Formats: sequence, C-alpha cells, structure tokens
Amino acid sequence: MASYALETTSTSPRVDRYRMAERALWDHYRLEPREHFVEIASPRTRLRVLDVGSGPAILFVHGTVGPGAWPSLVRELPGFRCLVLDRPGWGLSQPIDYSAHEYKTVAADISRDVLDALDVERACVVGGSIGNVWALSLAARHPSRVTNAVLLGGSPLVPNVPVPGFIRVLASPAGVLMVRLANKPARVRSILRQSGHGPSLDDGRIPEAFVAWRVTLGRDTASMRNERDMVRAIVKGSAFRPGLTFSDAELAGVETPALFVYGTADPVGSVETWARAASILPRGELRVVEDSGHMPWFDDAKGVASEIRGVLEL
Repeated sequence: MASYALETTSTSPRVDRYRMAERALWDHYRLEPREHFVEIASPRTRLRVLDVGSGPAILFVHGTVGPGAWPSLVRELPGFRCLVLDRPGWGLSQPIDYSAHEYKTVAADISRDVLDALDVERACVVGGSIGNVWALSLAARHPSRVTNAVLLGGSPLVPNVPVPGFIRVLASPAGVLMVRLANKPARVRSILRQSGHGPSLDDGRIPEAFVAWRVTLGRDTASMRNERDMVRAIVKGSAFRPGLTFSDAELAGVETPALFVYGTADPVGSVETWARAASILPRGELRVVEDSGHMPWFDDAKGVASEIRGVLEL
C-alpha cells in the first residue's frame, strides 16, 4: 500500500494524464487520498482504492459516472475513513469478465475481499446507481461485514425498474459510438443535464474539475469500454438479465439497516418504487431530496452527508 502521488515516471503517458486530472479533482475539494492496490483472488484481479480520513469505515461503490463522483460527498464526512473503490475495469483497476459470474455474488464477494485486504472488519457501504446493487448484495450475502447500506439514486434494484435509456444504448451496437462521444466535455455536460443535474452545472456545484476528470477518464483509461462490456453482460435488449434485480423475498431477507436517498429529478425509478422497496426491507428507510438528480449528492452534498451521518451516529 502506498500514499497517493502523481507518478510522473509512469510507463504510460495516459496514466500520467489521468492521475493529473484526478489529482486536480481531489485538490478542488482539498482532500489528499492515500492510494492502495489490492489483489483479489476470485475472480483474480487487481483493484485500486483511494483512502481518505480516519474513523469508522465507509466503502463507496460508484455507478457509470465513475469514482470521481465521490469527492464532494467525502468532503462532507469528516471523522470517517472513506474508501473509494475503482470498480473492476474503472480508473486504475483491472477488469473482470462479468459474463462468467452471477453479478450479485461477484459484487458481494469482491466488496468483502476489498475490506479483507484493507483489514476492515465492518463498514458502512454506500452505492450510487449500479453501485447500489453492490451495496445491497454485500449486505445480503455478507451481513456481518456491513453496519449499514446506503443506496443513492435510482438503480436496477427491483424488477419493475426499466433499463435506463443511456444503459440500453450503451449495451447496443451504438454503444461503441457512445463511448467515444462521452470523451468530450459537451457530452459529459449533456449527460449530467439528462440525469437531472442542470442547475448544479449552472451554479458551479459540479465543478469544471469534475468535467475535466470525466473527459480524461474516457480518453486515457479503458473505463467506459470495460463498463460497456459489463452492461452487455447484465442487459439484454430492453430488460435486465435474470439475477440482477432483487425480488421481494430477497429484500425481506436483508436485515442490515438500509437507507435509500432518492432525488425527485432523477430520471430513473420513482419515489413510489423506492418507497415500496424500503417498506419491504426489515430495516429500510427512504429519504427524498427535492429537485436532486440521479446522483443526489451532486446537488446537495451536505444534505446527503447529513443523512448518512444520521444513520451511522445513532
């Protein structure tokens, strides 16, 4: 394990450019993460985790927006050890073949193994979008490792949630072009607006450092190409493949306290969908953030952090 540093002597100029954009993003929030690389045995892969702060552990698992989504929320959680995972194939983590595994099982097992590698006995796990499946899967399959599960923004959580249009296109042959277009600033801003974050772009809550990082992620890493491979393994046409979503029986079996935070401007899911899912969970709660989009902390980082602290400090 090593402290975070920009490796100016890297063998890859692309990695150097990515690290520089990432460093600028964390600098914007005045945070200095430590960098760990952890080896996972099954499936065999090497994953990166950025580690900020000290205290009770929180594991963050990102969605298709990428791991650079988290710094604004991490900044609002002093007193916690925030562990930001690059999901397999993202950032500087190695990919895995999702088609060779049951998704929820591999998500839970990888998350557990990351905690093991970092000597973390128990953690709160926070997911965003598809990261919600990781959070709830870890809570369902390895409950002794999870203090709380926090699910942020709409995701393929229950069977009646349709595949978002962006994900359907990403899985289709046109997804090859989408991956290329996502490498341009205008396209990044357009996706954020479509995700309900237009006001936050306009008033600077989403900084240019994030847009620049997201562009560099697409240009200088294989993240989006790897994400397309993952999406093609879990989506078929306009539906999720069997085994990705959670049935009522599965939800009812999750005893871990679970908090859902959903923004009313999120184009994925609905308040009614998440209210029903939260009511099935034995210890589920729903918080609704007015006028927030798919990543509700992009619009109200302080408010979302307050909700997380509220369930962790009871």
